[in-house]
Amino acid sequence: MPAYRFEALQADGASRKGVIEADSIKAARSQLRAQSLVPLSVEAIAGSSADAQSQHLPWWQRPVGRSRAFSAGQRAVWTRQLAGLVGSGLPIERALAALADEADDDRQRQLVAAIRAEVNSGSSLGNALAQHPSEFPAIDRAVIAAGEQSGHLGLVLEQLANDLEEHQALRAKLLGAALYPAIVCLVALAIVIFLVTSVVPQVAGVFAGTQRRLPMLTVAMLSLSDLVRQWGWLMLITATAGIAGFRLALRQTAFRLQFDAAWLRLPLIGRLARGYNSARFASTLAMLTAAGVPILKALQAAGDTLSNQALRADALEALVRVREGAPLGTALAQHARFPGLLSMFAKLGEQTGQLPLMLQRAAQQLSADVQRRAMALATILEPLLIVAMGGMVMLIVLAVLMPIMELNQWVK
Repeated sequence: MPAYRFEALQADGASRKGVIEADSIKAARSQLRAQSLVPLSVEAIAGSSADAQSQHLPWWQRPVGRSRAFSAGQRAVWTRQLAGLVGSGLPIERALAALADEADDDRQRQLVAAIRAEVNSGSSLGNALAQHPSEFPAIDRAVIAAGEQSGHLGLVLEQLANDLEEHQALRAKLLGAALYPAIVCLVALAIVIFLVTSVVPQVAGVFAGTQRRLPMLTVAMLSLSDLVRQWGWLMLITATAGIAGFRLALRQTAFRLQFDAAWLRLPLIGRLARGYNSARFASTLAMLTAAGVPILKALQAAGDTLSNQALRADALEALVRVREGAPLGTALAQHARFPGLLSMFAKLGEQTGQLPLMLQRAAQQLSADVQRRAMALATILEPLLIVAMGGMVMLIVLAVLMPIMELNQWVK
């Protein structure tokens, strides 16, 4: 049954907005009048097909103000709530109705109402979510569809919620580890630009009338100051154009593949990227296989979660090997970019018949290793950045003070 967004007047003259289900707009208006409401506007809640189509349009042609109803964190919370309601024995239609009523955001309420309308019309929950691809990734839809087919939807939703929460926790820890160094770098850059463009030129004005030769450090700082003040705007435009060009180049498949492969070869960051992607891959694969998704389909879906294109290409090659009859552990071991821990646990899982459990353990160990290395790297970077910022400020201060000290000695 379709869902409609309405605005109506109550008997006391107050305006009321909400969502109602009906066979047609005329039937929706009739239901509102039956509730002693005067309908002002009734509009059908369209699915996310328009959203999906807009994703393929250039950014300047996409609708302004269109954003997702659920953030990644909100989607994890919503999945946990749905899992709790379904796991307690509540029918999926009533569970969705309860979530729609409890939604604080209007967009979320409309989205859940549209999903409930699809389910009420006879569609499965997986197919209903597929009508909103911008809100629910293919991984979520595949897991939920498998849960419906196996008859263990509540358990599968719990596993999906756990996976989403673990993924969010890992991302939050990595972002937290990178936040302080990023702030220090921005503050240091702002201080250096201010000193170079404002303080150093005053030194040139003070010593412009003297015939004494300035120290080399002061001369270098004055040259840098002139360069920044005269050509700073051009440098900024060039840097912006370079970043934009680089982002456009990353959209080219061949360049992105080479860049991601080179990124994985970096000494510290590359290992973090490899561990983070591998943990996400193993966790998704474990969740899908535990839900009963066939291994080939699970490998395809898990490979799509990899943000690194080089690792994604390796996952697709492993998929080809598995399709040809090779064991999963052997297929993953053929690619050195995947950690050896992942292929080892995959082999153990295949030998013991507990592949989902072994893959989940591999994901947990890889995730813990990524967190440990990220925190250690942040701990090392923080004092190094402070020392580097202090060193730059000290050079600028010395460039200002050295001619003053020489002038005092010359006067004496």
